[in-house]
Amino acid sequence: MTSGSFERMWAELLPVGRSASSGGYRRFAWNSADAECRAWFEEQARSRGLTYELDRNGNQWAWLGDPSGEGAVVTGSHLDSVPDGGAFDGPLGVVSSFAALDELRLRGAEFSRPLAIVNFGDEEGARFGVACVGSRLSAGVLSREQAFELRDADGVRLPDAMERAGHDPGAIGADGDRLARIGAFVELHVEQGRYLTQGQPVGVASAIWPHGRWRFDFHGEANHAGTTRIEDRRDPMLTYANTVLAARKKAKLAGALATFGKVAVEPNGTNAIASLVRGWLDSRAADERTLDALVEEIRQAAYERGARDGVRVELTRESFTPVVDFDSPLRDRLAKLLGDVPVLPTGAGHDAGILASVIPTAMLFVRNPSGVSHSPAEHAEEPDCLAGVAALADVLEDLACQP
Repeated sequence: MTSGSFERMWAELLPVGRSASSGGYRRFAWNSADAECRAWFEEQARSRGLTYELDRNGNQWAWLGDPSGEGAVVTGSHLDSVPDGGAFDGPLGVVSSFAALDELRLRGAEFSRPLAIVNFGDEEGARFGVACVGSRLSAGVLSREQAFELRDADGVRLPDAMERAGHDPGAIGADGDRLARIGAFVELHVEQGRYLTQGQPVGVASAIWPHGRWRFDFHGEANHAGTTRIEDRRDPMLTYANTVLAARKKAKLAGALATFGKVAVEPNGTNAIASLVRGWLDSRAADERTLDALVEEIRQAAYERGARDGVRVELTRESFTPVVDFDSPLRDRLAKLLGDVPVLPTGAGHDAGILASVIPTAMLFVRNPSGVSHSPAEHAEEPDCLAGVAALADVLEDLACQP
């Protein structure tokens, strides 16, 4: 295959939303960088003669063949990022999808089913706190009412942000008719781990660990840092700090994962005892029983410490995704087609995991030599990326070009 198509698209997309100070990306839902990414996607679609669509939930589609046809084969990923995230998480899948189509056209492939490339909106949840908003809405996992209540750190509601960006939020919600016409969805993604570092450049996903996000609110009492005696304090920062340490310890004992990666403090003054600390927990495990038990242990640790500190603790589950076992016939078909490549689970959530409950879904992973992700250091070597494009082209040809 030729690498020119991939290299050109990658170079065009690379500077969009990149921070000059950190080198990471700030492509958040419905911000200016997101708008640039969306314009780029539309241009890629139209330049290839594909039918471009923006669905009711803000997801972008590029169709080869009849969009209303049955049994469509769909590929793609997302273009948004976590705060100061890397270049590959999401965009690699979208760029590779267009490059795979270019490769199939060079092969002279004849399509027997509609083919679509999709960019799902707000996969990372960096702005509104819920991951995979676009695919959750489409699959009916996130209701219209729930979506309308989502707010960013500045208090901006999701529908208002959509409207400001030129999208009508009035029709958001489940898109069952569209999903019913899809016969298979295959998402290519950079591996967010080190399983493939010593082996083949491409693997197939077997499952996604159950995972969720929980918000802990630690309510204390604001006071003067220089005049309030230690024994008179109701400092929520102490309870929060103890909970962070407890989460790490209990996750290690359970063979699971627990991370407090986001915190907000009020009034957030250097010389003031906080009145409120909010901490967001991301937790994942190999099975739901382990995950449920782990979160309960962390909750109990927070409540017990809060009682000693005079701090009231509230816990709210903001999102949850149960264990996802990808469609086994499709998974096995892909693994065999690609030469018995590694089949591996992942702890990272994806749009493919959301859609797996309603349509046959599979994932391909491309080797990440460092295993680092959600960081500017995230990386994949160009030969491995091209191997991913070739593998995706083989998969799409097998699924969409058979009689």
